[in-house]
Amino acid sequence: MAHRCNLFLLILVFMSERVFHKKVRGDNMDDKKIIGLYFSRDESAISETDKKYGKLCRYIAYHILYNEQDSEECVNDTYLRAWNNMPPKKPDVLSAFLGRITRNIAINRALYDNAKKRGGEFSQISDEALEIVSGNDDYCENMAIKEAINSFLAKLPRKTRVIFMRRYWYMSSIKEIAEDYGIPEGTVKSILSRTRQEFKNHLLKEGIAL
Repeated sequence: MAHRCNLFLLILVFMSERVFHKKVRGDNMDDKKIIGLYFSRDESAISETDKKYGKLCRYIAYHILYNEQDSEECVNDTYLRAWNNMPPKKPDVLSAFLGRITRNIAINRALYDNAKKRGGEFSQISDEALEIVSGNDDYCENMAIKEAINSFLAKLPRKTRVIFMRRYWYMSSIKEIAEDYGIPEGTVKSILSRTRQEFKNHLLKEGIAL
């Protein structure tokens, strides 16, 4: 099971950072200035990052791990990896850059710790993923999948795209998505089910064997 879940998660990694990212409100340092701190090797970069994006990173980690301590460790690892990657990397969207790092670290930890035994949304989302992909590894390294997935997401109505990304990027629960958008949980489930099928059909149409 973990092998097949990993396959789907690899697919999601190809999703564009620009498709959807949470906006952070408040009196925080500009992203360019924060990135500049990393490039100048100023350790205040970490505190400024945590001040602006700590809540977002913890949200992502917790909705995968469902454990406060593990989530905090994941966020700390995110900051370390960000420090080690900037420079040379200079992300266009800092929130998406950090979110991607956090998510990948949390996913790897969840898989390693056996997500099925730990429970939570991660297990349920992994099961939903099996509706889309099988055990074929051949296309995982084919970068054509990036264009196929991003073109699919770009064609979705904004609300559908955001709900899809909330579920499979941020690992939000059905209940949480429903409450945020003021719609019944059954409607969220229907949107996700329909979109998963459309997603699968789109990948097949693009010649990506599942």
